[in-house]
Amino acid sequence: MICGIGTDIVAIERFQRFINENNTALLQRLFTGHEREFCSARKDSASCFSARFAAKEAFLKALGTGLRDGISWLDMEIISNHLGKPEFVITGKAAEICTSRRLNPPFLSLSHDGGFAIATVVLEAS
Repeated sequence: MICGIGTDIVAIERFQRFINENNTALLQRLFTGHEREFCSARKDSASCFSARFAAKEAFLKALGTGLRDGISWLDMEIISNHLGKPEFVITGKAAEICTSRRLNPPFLSLSHDGGFAIATVVLEAS
């Protein structure tokens, strides 16, 4: 049973500006070490960061909580599986909420084009 859908769109230039300004404090607040390492190693690092931020926002919308009740940006990590498909690793307070609601791992789709990154998240209960 679907119990939440979220979509978010981010202007890639916004994260390009953070990178150009060397705003590491912001990147550390929003992204795990693995995410920062993965995106920084890419030629298109701004689009990588943008898509992951959109995914985190979309997850919070699907969950219906926003950043409250102790949820942190670092509770949500986007990794790529062995085929390159993006997937969530949910930890901390976000994981507690997902467990209490009996949610399956989130479905995630990322895309970027024309200066924007977009993410869609579907949450399903077991």
